[in-house]
Amino acid sequence: MSAIAKLSLPDGQYLELPVLTGTANEKAIDISKLRKKTGYITLDPGFVNTGTCESAITFLDGENGILQFRGYPIEQLAAESTFLEVAYLLIHGELPDKTQLYNFVERVSLHAMIHEDMRHFFDGFSQNAHPMVILSSMISSLSAYYVEASGKASIEDLEINSARLIAKVTTIAAFAYKKSVGQPFVYPRDELSYCANFLNMMFAVPAEPYELDPEIERTLELLLILHADHEQNCSASTVRVVGSSMANVYASVASGILALWGPLHGGANQQVVQMLQQIHEDGGGISKYIEMAKNQNSEFRLMGFGHRVYKNFDPRAKILKVVCDRVLNKLGVNDPLLEIALKLEKTALSDDYFIERKLYPTLDFYTGIIYRAIGIPVNMFTVMFALGRVPGWIAQWKEMHEDPKQKIARPRQLYVGQSERSYKPIAERL
Repeated sequence: MSAIAKLSLPDGQYLELPVLTGTANEKAIDISKLRKKTGYITLDPGFVNTGTCESAITFLDGENGILQFRGYPIEQLAAESTFLEVAYLLIHGELPDKTQLYNFVERVSLHAMIHEDMRHFFDGFSQNAHPMVILSSMISSLSAYYVEASGKASIEDLEINSARLIAKVTTIAAFAYKKSVGQPFVYPRDELSYCANFLNMMFAVPAEPYELDPEIERTLELLLILHADHEQNCSASTVRVVGSSMANVYASVASGILALWGPLHGGANQQVVQMLQQIHEDGGGISKYIEMAKNQNSEFRLMGFGHRVYKNFDPRAKILKVVCDRVLNKLGVNDPLLEIALKLEKTALSDDYFIERKLYPTLDFYTGIIYRAIGIPVNMFTVMFALGRVPGWIAQWKEMHEDPKQKIARPRQLYVGQSERSYKPIAERL
């Protein structure tokens, strides 16, 4: 028999609530019948204490710095896996065998092209349009080309729709970049791997050949793996909320892209580089900014240090620190912003103020540095985040629809507005 939590209410009502236990012994109080039985609701701004679902996709322990996809530690997946293998794992629940992986990779590769008519959509965007705006609009537009992917058909045909999404998002992202710099689009090539194909579409130009660097390709592969899912964050929750209305997977993922665009979510790695630029323009000295960060009265914040969920070192940041050092050494990039970043990292890892408060460099800190080093422009940073997160969003959408307890999302509220009053004709209003 499950444990019971006992709730005593001010009006004398008394309620027993089931206590549920997760795989890692985390506890949850089931309040799903609270309002029906008592008339009360819970109030939890930001849902920080509220579980909206049961999920078997990602386990995150922020206190101990643990991240697992389907039970596999992120450290093992980062060292051994490819991004498409991790995508398959997230969506289907198990690692693929050789045949399954081959078929999945082949299916993704074959669907990288977008309908030629969609090329004209890019003409309607300003050259200054943020790539995330273009990305979300174009992903949503895919619904118009796969009209069969609606309602229950969207669920039944998820295998093909997920391959289309994972494939086409890279093409759309690369085209959005080309639009922003006024270069001709570069079409996908079936013979290239997933990450190599994206890099080629981003950086190749008709006038000269583009030489793919295996080190950069593997680094991008790793970055996408580390971004692939992160439990019930803002964008994943958005995908579930939108999907709960039976919106198709394209519309639902497009909503996740827009949620990710917010600077408090996916925009953090962009803010890191903007902060480094600010320090550089002020002379490049970091001591002043370190002291400002320690001053509680200062509005300045060190971006990319300290995580809302991880109260220890972000396990993804541990992996990327090693990769970041390797990439910078290999490329020999002479960039004053990267020099400032490395000084900040060294200071934060040795300063008692940051150590005591566990303000360690986060994933966003290192991704900002790495993307800048390999030539990804700042306005594409959040797009890169989205490329990695697409399989996670698909997995969350799929799991939601497979849950027999799923209902359309409909949060309650505590009304604090005016009580009932009578309408006055405009001539009588003072």
